[in-house]
Amino acid sequence: MKLRNKRGQGTLEYVILVTAVIVVVIYFLMGTGQGSFQNTMNGALNEATEGMSTMSGRFDAAFAPPAP
Repeated sequence: MKLRNKRGQGTLEYVILVTAVIVVVIYFLMGTGQGSFQNTMNGALNEATEGMSTMSGRFDAAFAPPAP
């Protein structure tokens, strides 16, 4: 009974797995429509930016020198 080298099979399985992961990542990053990853990410970043802008305005008001 001979033992076969399974290195080629393992490499092929690894390449198929990596390719599948890359395809899924590209699909989510380039997806279109209301629930796409790109739209969701843009919404989250816009919300965070607005929150930081609001907080910055509050700090400016809190630490502004008193009017003469």
